[in-house]
Amino acid sequence: MSDNSTSAAGERLRNTRRLVIKVGSAILCGDDGVRQKWLAALAEEISALRKTGVEIIIVSSGAIALGRQQLKLGRGLRLDEKQAASAAGQASLMQAWQSAFSRHGLPVAQILLTLDDTEDRRRYLNARATSRTLLDLGAVPIVNENDTVATSEIRYGDNDRLAAHVAQLVEADTLLILSDVDGVYDADPRTNKDAKRFDVIDAITPEIDQAAAGPNVTAGVGAGGMASKLAAAKIAAQNGCATIIAPGHIDAPLAPILNGGPATLIRENGSAAKARLRWIAGRLKPAGEIHIDAGAEKALRAGASLLPAGVTKVVSVFSRGDAVSIVGPSGGVIGQGLSAYHSDELQSIAGRQSDEIEALLGYKRRPAAIEKNDMALHEIPK
Repeated sequence: MSDNSTSAAGERLRNTRRLVIKVGSAILCGDDGVRQKWLAALAEEISALRKTGVEIIIVSSGAIALGRQQLKLGRGLRLDEKQAASAAGQASLMQAWQSAFSRHGLPVAQILLTLDDTEDRRRYLNARATSRTLLDLGAVPIVNENDTVATSEIRYGDNDRLAAHVAQLVEADTLLILSDVDGVYDADPRTNKDAKRFDVIDAITPEIDQAAAGPNVTAGVGAGGMASKLAAAKIAAQNGCATIIAPGHIDAPLAPILNGGPATLIRENGSAAKARLRWIAGRLKPAGEIHIDAGAEKALRAGASLLPAGVTKVVSVFSRGDAVSIVGPSGGVIGQGLSAYHSDELQSIAGRQSDEIEALLGYKRRPAAIEKNDMALHEIPK
């Protein structure tokens, strides 16, 4: 525990450039539906943060809670009833977010994900490309689990973990989980007056896990409790993303964090970019090879993406999103990356200019054969 933790969480939030905010159903929804005043205040804060250059993605629960009210369902729902409630509540949920942000001239866009979308490389790339494009276009992505098609075997189980996977997907600096408690404690603060809040957690230890697995596990009304928040923080940390757990019930919940209010900051393990490079370089088996010329290698070393013009040969059959070895003009492997094209497509456009791609393939695509953020190059031996 630390006596400078609250400022640590505030400092982290102030220095964040890409932020994922997780809003749970217990925070967003009341007995009469969406807490409109609370949501309006949060939207105003998010709008202000965006003006400072922060990119923000929201992971929102609430569809099942709203749908349950609309369909007059009780609690303890079967999976099919939860899916029906989600289908009924999604429209109301998005309407609420759209209304809140329209006052600030910000468009919103819904992204529905399942576990497969983040574990299958091609779906992962599609989801990531969509998220990036929405951010580039100035929209606020609103993400939720696709409950209507998920099954008990492939569900995330709670939106805390979903938020952590989204943070990985978009390479966020920080994951902010708005909770009904003001951080992580060494015991349940509702039953133990001596419970102390962790201001900063450098690494989640078994002792911290054990504290969350006790009474704290019931924190929150949705599917996640404190244990699931810590599980999400572990996922985020492994991918270079810090996590802030802070109180969310209050109106304008971001201001207290920025001003040094109570919160717990859980630090990351390295940067998101480095974590991604380690994943590309060390954990994926290459499905083929892309050979490049000297000019392309020089451009890659300078930090550019690989364009089809620099490709001299394509070896083996691979799909979009597969890992491939990048082979330099000397015949040695200089790195590894995720191909943005199927091998047949790349064969057709190898050595050609970017403005020729649409005519050659019959459809428009991003020009890079491998995006710069999707490759890990070996260092040049000294």
